[in-house]
Amino acid sequence: MTDTRIQLQGPEDQGRLDKVLADHLQDLSRSKIQRFIKDGQVLVDGQKQKANYLLQGDEVLQVALRSDPDSESDLDLQGEAMPLEIVYEDDDLLVVNKPAGLVVHPAKGHATGTLVNGLIYYLKGQLSSGSQAYRPGIVHRIDKDTSGLLVVAKNDAAHQALSQQLQTRQLKRTYLALVNGSVQVDSGQIDMALKRDPKNRLRWQVDETGKEAITDFKVLQRWPVASLVEAQLQTGRTHQIRVHLEAIGHPLIGDPVYRRHLQNIPGPFTHLTSGQLLHAHQLSLVHPRTGEVLTFTCEMPAAMQEVIDQLNG
Repeated sequence: MTDTRIQLQGPEDQGRLDKVLADHLQDLSRSKIQRFIKDGQVLVDGQKQKANYLLQGDEVLQVALRSDPDSESDLDLQGEAMPLEIVYEDDDLLVVNKPAGLVVHPAKGHATGTLVNGLIYYLKGQLSSGSQAYRPGIVHRIDKDTSGLLVVAKNDAAHQALSQQLQTRQLKRTYLALVNGSVQVDSGQIDMALKRDPKNRLRWQVDETGKEAITDFKVLQRWPVASLVEAQLQTGRTHQIRVHLEAIGHPLIGDPVYRRHLQNIPGPFTHLTSGQLLHAHQLSLVHPRTGEVLTFTCEMPAAMQEVIDQLNG
C-alpha cells in the first residue's frame, strides 16, 4: 500500500475531487482514480467523499492506494549496478544528471534497466516510498530520450516537501531545446491546455478541455533552419514542452512523435533518429530541511552540442 498526503493550495485546487486528484497524480487515469475514491482509498479531511465532491482548495487529501492488479505496483523492484552522474547528494535528497535513453522508472514490459533500479542499488534502498510503489524516490520525471537534471527524495518527509514545491511551482525546471525552424519572436509564453490523444494514448495534444499547461520560452540562438530555445515549465504535464513547441510550429529536432511541422532539412539533422534534442539543464528548489534555495545546472550532452557546432559552421 502507498500512502500519499496532499495539502491543497487554494483556487487552483478547487473543483471535483476526482479532477483535482487527477491533476496531482498524473500517472493514474481519471477512471482509475474514480475507482479508488469509490473503494474508500481517498479521504478528504479524514472523511470519505464521492468523486463529484466539490473541494474548496484548503483541504488535506489522504490517499492510500492498495495494490492494483492492472498497474505496475506489483513489480518486484531490484537494484542494478549502473553508472550514475550524481550532481549533489545529502541525507535528504540527491540530484542526478540522467542521460538520454535511460527510462526513469519501471513499467509493464520494462521492469529492469531503469534509473530507479540504479538508485536502489546505489542507495541500498534508502529512497522515499514515492507516490506509487514502482517509482520510489521519484518526485518528477523526464522522458526516456530527454537528458538532464532530476531530484530524488531519500525519505518520505523530503518527498512530501518537494512534491509540494512542485505543486506550488517553487521547484523550477528549465530546459534547452533544439527546434526545427527559425523562431521569429525572441520570447513568449505558451498557455495551451493538454489532453491525452484519444486515438493514441502515447501522444498528448492541445485541447481546451484538458489540463492547464504553461511554458515560458526565449530564443538563445537562431539559424535559418533551427533555433536553440530555453523553456521553463510553469506546469509539468506529460510531454509538455514537446507538444507546446510543436503546436507553435517548431517541433523538437529528432522527436519521433511530435513532428507535424517538421520540414526536410539538410546536414546535421538527417542522422538524428534516437530521440528529441531536449535537455533539463537547470533545477532550482528549496531544501526540505534547511530552507536554503539550491540551484543546479549541467551542460548539454555532446550530441546536442555537436549539432550546434555544425550549425555554427
